[in-house]
Order: sequence, then C-alpha cells, then structure tokens
Amino acid sequence: MSFGEVLTAMVTPFKEDLSVDYDGAVKVGRYLIENGSDALLVLGTTGEVPTLSKEEKEKLLKILVDELGGDTKIIAGTGSYSTTDTISFTKRAEEIGVDGVMLVTPYYNKPPQEGLYKHFKMVAEETDLPIILYNVPGRSATNIDPKTVARLSKIDNIVAVKEASGSVEQAIKIRSLTDDDFLIYSGDDTLTLPILSIGGQGVISVASHLVGKEIKEMIGDFKAGRLDKAAKKNAQLNKLFNTMFITTNPIPVKAALNLIGQGVGGLRPPLVELSDSEYKELESVLKEYRLF
Repeated sequence: MSFGEVLTAMVTPFKEDLSVDYDGAVKVGRYLIENGSDALLVLGTTGEVPTLSKEEKEKLLKILVDELGGDTKIIAGTGSYSTTDTISFTKRAEEIGVDGVMLVTPYYNKPPQEGLYKHFKMVAEETDLPIILYNVPGRSATNIDPKTVARLSKIDNIVAVKEASGSVEQAIKIRSLTDDDFLIYSGDDTLTLPILSIGGQGVISVASHLVGKEIKEMIGDFKAGRLDKAAKKNAQLNKLFNTMFITTNPIPVKAALNLIGQGVGGLRPPLVELSDSEYKELESVLKEYRLF
C-alpha cells in the first residue's frame, strides 16, 4: 500500500471569524493536487486539529472526500491520547470514506513502549483502513522506539511511519528492522533526501504547499539515480524548508499561502501571527524563490 511520495500535511483554512472555511479547504486541496501532492493529510498538526471540534473535523473530512476523493487519496489524522477516542474517530473516518488514517503517538500521558504497542494494535484491529504511525516526540513527549515500530509493522494494516523525530539514525534502525514493503516517510522537509537514501518512500510535507512540484522532482531524480540533480535541488530548497519553521508550524506556512494568493485566513488561539521581523523574513524568502 502506497499513498505516493509527496503527501501534504494540509492547512485548515479559516474565515475572518475563524470558523472553518470548507469551500476554501476544497480550493486549497485542488491547488495542492495540481502542484505535486500525491495525497492530502487532513487534520494533522499543520491543520490545527487540536482547535477543531468533532463536528468540524467530520464535516471537513466529508466535504474533502466528496469533492476531491476521486482525484487523490485523503488521509485523516484520527489519533489522540485516548485509545477509546482514537478508535471511535477512526471508525467514523472510515465511514466517511477516507483512504487511510495517520495516528499520532499518544501525547501528554507518556505511555511506555508496551502501552504504545497496545494502543496502535487495538486501533488497527478496529479498522480495515491502512494506518500510518506518526512519531513526533518533539510534540508528543514520547518516542516510538524502532523495535516497537518493527513489532507494529507486522500488523497487516499498519503500513507506514511518518518519522519526525529528527533522527536519520532512528530511520536507519527502522529500515533495518522492517520489511521493504513497510514505508518510511520523512516528517521533516529538510530530511527528505537523507531518509530517501536509507530506503525511505517520500515525505509528509509542509513546504509542499509552496514547492510541491519541486519536491516531487527531487524525489524522482533520486529514485531514477540522478543523485547530483537531487542533491542540487535539495540544496536549493533548503532555505525555504527552514523558513517554514522559523516559528511554530503552521504559522509560517499559512502566512506564506496568504502572501502568494492562496487565502487561508488566520490562526485559532493559542497560535498567533508572525512577528513583524518574522513576516519580513518570510516575505524576503518567498521573493527570493519567486513565489509571489
């Protein structure tokens, strides 16, 4: 099971009153499909999922599946720190018709490795959807050990991991412990090329909102053996990759989308807009890349 190479962790557009802009979400989704994205990851970190209500999440999924499901794969972020709630929302997402789910490491309650294994296993047993594990210890406070990932990879519908620990060494360990058909996606745009080099599949990207075609080309060059071209493209994109994280994601990428004319509105509290200096830095980099 493959969702492709460039999966975009999609923003959630808001109206001026910070209600969800569902029409805007369809518009952004179409823009992403036309600009290098193989699949859309909805309701992830970049989508400000902690601030969305259950009703908003369900409506957003349904509209995107109905409007865009024939053109791309829709993956829903259905994980939380509660196993029961994760199972419930995963079942609901399956009813709505998504193509897969991504499950974040349970956060805040810091389960041990056996607790993580049982959590993901219990969810997998309650759905037929393919599952991507989402390892992001910088946000969840808990790292999924490569040995735990390997155990989970033996479960038929756990097919991939978004590895966002920032450690290529960890990705290498996962690759060495899992079968080749278990997919490793980089969770950091800056580490896509290194993770490809150790047998990764692609990236679940933030920067693909802006340079999806270029990221797709870089991955294609690497897989076709054009390593010099891939390395050059990666170096060219590196400044933009880093600019997307000058402060907490998705603050910079939403500001960037607004600047280039893909209006996605503001941010729900507790997130805030870029500072004046950050905004000037972002604007300068986007001009450098001729994005607006």
